[in-house]
Amino acid sequence: MPLQAIQEAAAYIQAQSQNFRPATGIILGTGLGALAREVDVQYEISYADIPHFPVSTVESHAGRLLLGQLNGQPVAVLQGRFHYYEGYTMAQVVLPVRVLKLLGIGQLFVSNAAGGLNPDFSISDLMLLDDHINLLPTNPLIGPNDNQLGPRFPDMYAAYDAGLLAKARAAAEVLGQGRTTQRGVYAAVPGPMLETPAEYRYLRTIGADAVGMSTVPEVIAARHLGLPVLAVSVITDLCYPGQLKPVVIADILAAAAAAEPRLTALMKAVLAAV
Repeated sequence: MPLQAIQEAAAYIQAQSQNFRPATGIILGTGLGALAREVDVQYEISYADIPHFPVSTVESHAGRLLLGQLNGQPVAVLQGRFHYYEGYTMAQVVLPVRVLKLLGIGQLFVSNAAGGLNPDFSISDLMLLDDHINLLPTNPLIGPNDNQLGPRFPDMYAAYDAGLLAKARAAAEVLGQGRTTQRGVYAAVPGPMLETPAEYRYLRTIGADAVGMSTVPEVIAARHLGLPVLAVSVITDLCYPGQLKPVVIADILAAAAAAEPRLTALMKAVLAAV
C-alpha cells in the first residue's frame, strides 16, 4: 500500500483525536479483547471510518481503534486485526502497524490465540514469542521497497525484543504467573482451516512450539519500521499426540477468555516497566 494511503489514514486519526500521540501500540487477537476494558479511552474510532482500513470479519474482533491511557501510558489499541485468510493483501494486513508508527508509537505489543505444539504447554498458558517460522505464502515486504518506511533488507535476527522479553518474564514471576507463562517459537500458517495431525507433527519437527494464523506479518512490518516487539500467544488448544482432538471454536474462545486476566495483568506490568 503506498505511503500516501498510510499518511491519509494517520491524518484522519489525528484529526479525530486532537493529535493524540500514543507511545505503545497493542494488537488484540482472537478472543482477547478484554484488555480494552482496562484502557481509559479518550477516543474510539471504528475501522470502517478510517480511510483505507479494511474491516474485521472474524468473530470476536470488534474492529475499533482505541486511544487512551493504560497504566498511565498513552496507548493505541487495535481491537481486532486482519488476516491473510480473509482475502486481504499483506499490505492491508499490516496497514494498522504502519499507521500507528506514523502516529508516534515506539514499541508494539501483539497478542494472538494459538494451538500448543509443545507437550509442556497447557490450555490457557501464555507463550512469550522469542522467534517465529513464517509459513505464509508471502510477506508484507514483497514488492518495491519504500525507504521512508524501512530498509530493503531488514534483519530478523532478533524479531522479538530481548529487553521486552526480559521484562515480561520478570513481570510474570512477580505476578505469580511463572508456571503458566511459557516461551517459544510461533509458526504462522495461512488458514483458515486448522491443521491435520500430520501437519501438526511436521510443525513440531521443524521446531514450532505453537501455531496460528496471524502475528508474523505485523512483526515483519514492525521490524521493518524499526519498532521493538513483544508478542504473546494464548494457548487455546493442544495439538500434540495424546491431546489432539477436533477443535470447537467456542472452546478456543473460552480458553482465551480464561487467560485474559493474566494477559491483561502481564501487559500492564510490562508497560509500567518500560
